[in-house]
Amino acid sequence: MRRLSIFLFLIFYMTSCSMFGGSDGYFPEKKYDFLEEKVEEDIALPGSLSNPNKENHYPVIDLELLDEQLEIPKPRQIFASSGNSSVQLRRLGELMWIYIETLPSTSWPISKNYWDTSIYEVISADPNLGEIEIDFDTNSVLKMKVEHGIKEASTEIFLYQVSKTDDLIQSNPEFIQSELEKIVDYFASSISNFSGTSLAAQNLNEMKKANIFTQDGRTVIALDLNFDRAWSAVSRALTAAEIVTNDRDRSSGIFFVSYAKEEDRGLFGLFGGKSDINSSEVVFGEESQFEIIITQENDKSYVRAISKDGNIEESEQLLSKINESLS
Repeated sequence: MRRLSIFLFLIFYMTSCSMFGGSDGYFPEKKYDFLEEKVEEDIALPGSLSNPNKENHYPVIDLELLDEQLEIPKPRQIFASSGNSSVQLRRLGELMWIYIETLPSTSWPISKNYWDTSIYEVISADPNLGEIEIDFDTNSVLKMKVEHGIKEASTEIFLYQVSKTDDLIQSNPEFIQSELEKIVDYFASSISNFSGTSLAAQNLNEMKKANIFTQDGRTVIALDLNFDRAWSAVSRALTAAEIVTNDRDRSSGIFFVSYAKEEDRGLFGLFGGKSDINSSEVVFGEESQFEIIITQENDKSYVRAISKDGNIEESEQLLSKINESLS
């Protein structure tokens, strides 16, 4: 009897499904109805009425005019990441460059992708040297150089217009600035989507512009920069670290700095923070004064810190803070 009841229930259930949901049921499926739809002619309006004011978000372009009217979009980025990186256009005289807080091996594929999706032809791209050459016009080429920056895990990008005739760099700052601004915009919108790295450009990560070595028991920062850029970089680092500059002698390459006189500021009161009684760091007294000296030798610049009272440990602390703030 039990089996008979189950059997009758199953028959009723299946006929019910067919009755309600089948093609001839009360509620037939509608998901394929669109296949039978037809495009009708537009409504003919009487002369007293005008066509409604509407925007066509998906216009169909005549295939014959495709090449003239359609701009090919940039491809979807292949990396994904969270977090933001700083992208800035910097200038020192006629020298301009892009500063990016990310490794060159990450900046390289973005830079190459920028030119690959542009209207210009890429003549060559060498990830080992970080160089991209672009055929710009009949008289000149553009050369982009991707380098490691002064700061750890940073990139600097330079762009030059070079004559095809004599291979000399052409001075055209307004044009270079305009092109770099476009690249900055591209990086700003792309950098958050890139967290990957180019294996081919790993070599660029090792070519750092700032290195530290010891000479006669004192720490020295070596910068792979000319004097003008080194002076500017150290000046910016002092400001960023909130180190008080009393005076400067550019012709001799010296910054005169000292302890800030606000109360409760010790070593890193000098650098803008509050002193910590439990800190093992050296605490500067109010009379602590230093000279930050920049010298140039063989196309490199060297940064040294000297305490006026001869305290080497304090000088080392100060130079370390400057090194952290270089960018």
